Amino acid sequence: MKPITRILIALSSLSMIATYYVPLWQIQLWAPQYPEGLNMKIWHNHLGGAFDIINGLNHYIGMRLIKDEMFPEFAYIGILIGIYIALGLITSISGKINLLKAFVITGILYGVAALYDFYRWGYDYGHNLDPHAAIQVPGMSYQPPVIGYKNLLNFTAYSGPDTGGWIIISASVVASLLLVYELIRAKKRKKAENRIIGKMAMIIMTTAFISSCSAQGPAPIQFGKDECSHCKMTLTDQKFGAEIITTTNKVYKYDDVNCLVNYLKAYPEVEKNVKTIYIVDYSNAGNFYSSYEAFFFIQKK
Repeated sequence: MKPITRILIALSSLSMIATYYVPLWQIQLWAPQYPEGLNMKIWHNHLGGAFDIINGLNHYIGMRLIKDEMFPEFAYIGILIGIYIALGLITSISGKINLLKAFVITGILYGVAALYDFYRWGYDYGHNLDPHAAIQVPGMSYQPPVIGYKNLLNFTAYSGPDTGGWIIISASVVASLLLVYELIRAKKRKKAENRIIGKMAMIIMTTAFISSCSAQGPAPIQFGKDECSHCKMTLTDQKFGAEIITTTNKVYKYDDVNCLVNYLKAYPEVEKNVKTIYIVDYSNAGNFYSSYEAFFFIQKK
């Protein structure tokens, strides 16, 4: 990851330390007799705000008292936040994109689990009412909203993140955006690397082809199988033989030098494209000499 990405992840992670000192969630209630509203704060390890007044009002409709003991989550929320902070710092130090993925996924799982846990508590709290309550409305439940607003009798209730919740959400959003940025950057870098590799491969292949063309030696004669390109006889005597390699790397094989010369006379278009002529070494059967290096002995009849 880029240095700026690692710095931003570290800052986002360290910012969540503040969540130990500010509330994470809030529930607000408004009614004609409470125009200024009643606010209950949920911290990482306790409740705060006007929950005592809210308890007094809820008593009349049969809702249980809200107290810290109702939330066993207070025992480990702080630990979970600490783990999330530590994971962010480890990600920043290592610079590994897979750890950034884990950091983002952890934030999403935390958020989903927290909302589900709050919904589960709100459902139980708003539906399991005291049957002997002073005020009873048949079929009425008082489940608070998970997020947003909801009317409960003459009260309007609001539920949503408080300062600490917004800090955690902001850190998670920043991490998610950085992950998208790094994935796009990695994809572009991979494409660039593939283009470079492709060009290098093309250069290597071209160089190899040119080298093979320029440095190509004689093609071995398979005596007893190959036939002379001129007289069509099978090449059998390993002390005699010749071949032509053209500029297009086409090979013509002959049973002796006479056939080679006669073929060139018969096909002048081939002579124009000759690149190399090889002659079999009489004294070293099966081996070749370039026609420019060979010595020819001519015996007159």
